[in-house]
Amino acid sequence: MEAGVIRVLASRWQGSVLVCGKCSRKLDGGFGVKGRTSLAKLLRAGLGVKKGRKAERGVVEVKCLGICPKNAVVMVDGARPDRWLLVPAGADTSEVLATLSDA
Repeated sequence: MEAGVIRVLASRWQGSVLVCGKCSRKLDGGFGVKGRTSLAKLLRAGLGVKKGRKAERGVVEVKCLGICPKNAVVMVDGARPDRWLLVPAGADTSEVLATLSDA
């Protein structure tokens, strides 16, 4: 591939959700029935999406969003980037999914 050439890859994503990986590691999961599931995995299962660009929606765990709340994970819905959500550990799955646009 030539240096400096930008390539475009097609994606089926209609939206995306960013989840802070640092917050998730601090909680050591924190979600699901036993409290061991990460928020990103919980969202993927709840939205019925898989990893990759062929899914309808993307859930991406990013390095750090810089907020660092206690006992919560920072989440950003790509459809509403003006609202950053602090999801407390053990939050109800249906409640978390209801906060996302077009969930």
